Amino acid sequence: MKIRSIIILSTASFLVACSNTQKPVDMTGAGTKKTTKYQTGVITEKALSTNARMPGQLKPYNEVNIFPKVNGFVKKLFVDRGSVVRKGELLITLEAPEMESQLQAANSKYLQSQENAVASKEKYQRLKDAAREPGSVSPLELDNAFSKMKADNAMALSERSNVSSVKSMQDYLNIRAPFDGMIVQRNVSPGALVSPGKGNDQPMLTLQDIHKLRLEVYIPEDYVDKVDLKQPVKFTFNAIPGKEQTAKISRSSNALGSMRSEAIEIDVINKGQQLKPGMYAEVRIPMLSGAKSLLVPNSAIVRSTEREYVIRVNNGKAYLTDIKEGLATHDSTEVFGNLKPGDAILKNANDEVKDGITLN
Repeated sequence: MKIRSIIILSTASFLVACSNTQKPVDMTGAGTKKTTKYQTGVITEKALSTNARMPGQLKPYNEVNIFPKVNGFVKKLFVDRGSVVRKGELLITLEAPEMESQLQAANSKYLQSQENAVASKEKYQRLKDAAREPGSVSPLELDNAFSKMKADNAMALSERSNVSSVKSMQDYLNIRAPFDGMIVQRNVSPGALVSPGKGNDQPMLTLQDIHKLRLEVYIPEDYVDKVDLKQPVKFTFNAIPGKEQTAKISRSSNALGSMRSEAIEIDVINKGQQLKPGMYAEVRIPMLSGAKSLLVPNSAIVRSTEREYVIRVNNGKAYLTDIKEGLATHDSTEVFGNLKPGDAILKNANDEVKDGITLN
């Protein structure tokens, strides 16, 4: 009886299960909603930010490498690295024994020529007095004496100029400061042999004017025509955080350098000698209020080692368009290239999309 009851219950359960209407699972995906693989957006045009943040570096207002004008030995140094000097102050004295000999020789020649000039003048004067008696002195003799006097006098003047020239060269042995500033480099010691150098030679001293400094900023080519040169510039030095300063742009190079950028300079007064040449700063460059830029989503830019581009969409086809990047925000980036406002582009672009393919 027990086995019969079990069979009856099993049969009943099977009949109940077969009576339920249950739809089969669709494994083909036909009932799901289609999604678009590529999402497109448009290029927008908006006014630039009122300023652009760019790095700057301090340079000395004046800087000079000091070389000797003549060959000589360093006799005495009056300054060292860190010395503050005034214009005309004696920095180094040199000695050159051969120049002393040159001066003595020049003096001897000058004295000799001066004596010859005096003798010629006296001879001419005697002949001139004697010529008052008719027939005592021939006119030719008198003319020769006059010419000799003029020649000897000219020689004396020449030798005097030579003496002045040698004395001037002797003054080259005294090296003086060309302007107020600080010695930042010293490369010689007493007894060293020095000679006039070239630009790539090591100087005796390096002098910098640090009372006023130049803050040098390089403006990228794409921003050159957008900088407002009349507005004040704000900047903060990395070594002095939190202390913002304001000044006007003092000058610009009006030419692009090797890095395709234009250099501008801002004069900075160095009060208390707190600032040092070489310091870096973050500079906020004012932009013209009417300038506008093309903006694209950050995800629309494809970057590789060879190029940067966005994928423009026209009539369902993809076109790779090279760009240059400008200012960037958290969601968009300023771009420069063969684009115009309203152009359709791929929002989520990648390098798998090839130029000219049809987008589904």
